[in-house]
Amino acid sequence: MKQGFSTTSVHGGKKKEELNGSKTLPIYQTSVFTFKDLDESEAYYQHGDRYMYTRMGNPNQRALGEAVAQLEDGSDGVATSSGMSAILAAILTYVGQGDHILCNEEIYGGTSTLLEHELSRFGIETTFVDLTDELSWSKAIKKETKLLITEVITNPLLKVIDIRRVVEIARNHGIKVVVDNTFTTPYLTKPLQIGADLVVHSATKYIGGHSDVTAGVVVGHQPDINRVKEITVRYGSSLSPFEAWLGSRGLKTLALRMEKQCSNALQVANFLDAHPKVKEVYFPGLITHPHHLLATDWFGEKYGAVVSFTISDESRINEVFRGFSLIKYAPTLAGVESIVSHPETTSHRYWDEDRRIKAGITKGLIRLSVGVEDVEDIIEDLDRALNMR
Repeated sequence: MKQGFSTTSVHGGKKKEELNGSKTLPIYQTSVFTFKDLDESEAYYQHGDRYMYTRMGNPNQRALGEAVAQLEDGSDGVATSSGMSAILAAILTYVGQGDHILCNEEIYGGTSTLLEHELSRFGIETTFVDLTDELSWSKAIKKETKLLITEVITNPLLKVIDIRRVVEIARNHGIKVVVDNTFTTPYLTKPLQIGADLVVHSATKYIGGHSDVTAGVVVGHQPDINRVKEITVRYGSSLSPFEAWLGSRGLKTLALRMEKQCSNALQVANFLDAHPKVKEVYFPGLITHPHHLLATDWFGEKYGAVVSFTISDESRINEVFRGFSLIKYAPTLAGVESIVSHPETTSHRYWDEDRRIKAGITKGLIRLSVGVEDVEDIIEDLDRALNMR
């Protein structure tokens, strides 16, 4: 029976044989599993229908990976030690020495650093392109191009990528597509449904949702997901049982949190858009956003829970951060508490200055991850900080 999103969030990823009457999945806090004899051990290697060593598999890892896969309409999922390890596993599923990658130019700083400074050492070339400019990025395709990487909503300026069109063009050239769905989550969009090959999440963010877990998830279909599992095991980036359990627990309230946070974010964006000390607001829910119509078609009337904005007087940036009381400053997002960050000096600090300026990541840019607090309190705290002298 096809279940609704909230029902799947609550009940997905649990195996009856592992519950033994427990209402929730227990924490299998063990590094290894025992066998009664050589025959049972051999059956593991032949069929893989049980567990042996937690780096190679654990009920909590499986529960989280399968639960997110169910929400994404994927066949299976792999839980990894962080969002970055999820991205690495997805990339290595498709590329090797001599291959070429296309990556959206405005992407999480950690992803671009991985591509530019680590994978480049192994003969993997990356070209950063503007995926909102179809003619331009299509010209960057080479015969060695094996993979395209993008987010649905970019970090931190919240451009909306037309994933349907990107997948269509990539398919015509035999290029695999990996989509980072961290900002939007399967509550807003499911890239696998329109042809993406793998979807990755920093489960540290909305999947976990409470700023108490570091994890990643890769979801997709076989045989690709089998290769992701191999890479995760061989590179030692499997998720610990307790972290996987925390991720599964947080996932149960994903729909509730996203509903409230998306609603709050739209009201906050409208407030900031009218504030005299705010120069520009980046949020797809505003009708002035260049991708508003695409976002409405893609997400309905929910536009995510991150709002970025630039203050009019960037020399006051530290005063503004010091002025927050309810809202905390931290280099992350997606917790139940509202959080602000400064992309220039955190997530994108390793980009050179010219690249940051070209992208619009300036000193006065603030990224706000809107929480589940009463929206009036969030707005009051923003107003106080913006007017702080």
